[in-house]
Amino acid sequence: MSGLSANLGTRTDTIDLTDYLRSGDHIVIGQACGEPTTLIEALIEQGPGIGGVKVFVATSFSGIFAPGLTGSFAMSSMGAIGALRALTRVHELDVIPCHVGQVGAMIEAGVIRCDAAFVQVAPADEEGRHSFGLVSDYVQAAVATARVVLAEVNDRVPVTFGETLPASEIDRAVHVSRPLVEVPPAPIGAVDAAIAQHAAAYIEDGSVIQTGIGAVPDAILRLLHDRVDLGVHSGMIGDGLVELIESGAITNARKRIDPGVSITGALIGTARLYGFAHRNPQIRMCTTAYTHDAGVLAQLDKLVTINSAMEVDLTGQVNAEQSGPAYLGGTGGQVDFVRAGARSAGGHAIMALPATAKGGTVSRITAALSGPVTTARSDVDVVVTEFGAAELRGRTLRERARRLIAIAHPDFREELERQAHTIEQRGF
Repeated sequence: MSGLSANLGTRTDTIDLTDYLRSGDHIVIGQACGEPTTLIEALIEQGPGIGGVKVFVATSFSGIFAPGLTGSFAMSSMGAIGALRALTRVHELDVIPCHVGQVGAMIEAGVIRCDAAFVQVAPADEEGRHSFGLVSDYVQAAVATARVVLAEVNDRVPVTFGETLPASEIDRAVHVSRPLVEVPPAPIGAVDAAIAQHAAAYIEDGSVIQTGIGAVPDAILRLLHDRVDLGVHSGMIGDGLVELIESGAITNARKRIDPGVSITGALIGTARLYGFAHRNPQIRMCTTAYTHDAGVLAQLDKLVTINSAMEVDLTGQVNAEQSGPAYLGGTGGQVDFVRAGARSAGGHAIMALPATAKGGTVSRITAALSGPVTTARSDVDVVVTEFGAAELRGRTLRERARRLIAIAHPDFREELERQAHTIEQRGF
């Protein structure tokens, strides 16, 4: 990581959490690759001696929150993303259905209570201010609300532009030097590449993109190197954005707001991304009150949002949370960005998913959802599988069914046509 500490050793301060926490406290923890891993490990070890503690964390990729280790406190989240999926399987995680853009506001309002904030930050600058580094999103709200702020100061955290934490607001700083949580790029298969081909056709020169992480988003980004003046406004960005910025495809030059700057709330990737973001004015970290705000997003023309789904029914309803009996996802920021992309002048909201699951034995274009409705059919714009793109906005229910069947796997189209007969007969 250029410009960052190359020390491979681990220097860890110890902390007695009983000096700061009370029985019954609610703790909000920084998420994703910004997890304060040393503080989390201390909580797991010392939790039984505190008692009655409740923890909220939106996502987790560290693997520290593992089944059987969280028995001394109750955990909740906005979804089962990353390592949290394992906790839902053994009923050690309670899910709060909510949009990620609402989390900060709910913390500030006390709906999600925050007595203590656990955050990870970079070492302080000459003015005594710590960069949040890898994640901004709701941590500002947690810090502003908490009775006690515990900060893990990791000298490997990149210094990023955006929100900062004054040292004066930290009740206890734990100084460490340890590897950052990383999420390597997923391998891109033939299906991912085919989906990407159809989705990339909607991204023109000057488009502003929002995407997540994973094989399909990365495959899409690889197809955009010939575009001109792309922009970025996203809840998260991964390694795939680095090559696009370095190649000159992403300039953010045509954005009406934040020209020249990629806006995000979380860096979820590897050392390549973290090193690129270190002291890089081309990237700005913002809270969800900005990244997901409808008023902010409304100022972005040609906004193309790319989100994923577990399944889509024949009327366009999207389930992005549950696969059969297993809860695997979450509401996240999907609805915020789907609505924004669909309403943006020259923009689109793309819902991307493989046509089948479970080795091709189950169709993900289905007559009825097996889980909750994450995004309503009234919000859905374009659905993409490896077999094509179905443009649903402004289409009747009959036409939607016809278009969705056309992008389903051929093995399931005949059965879907039979199941769609009721819609054809009713017309609704």
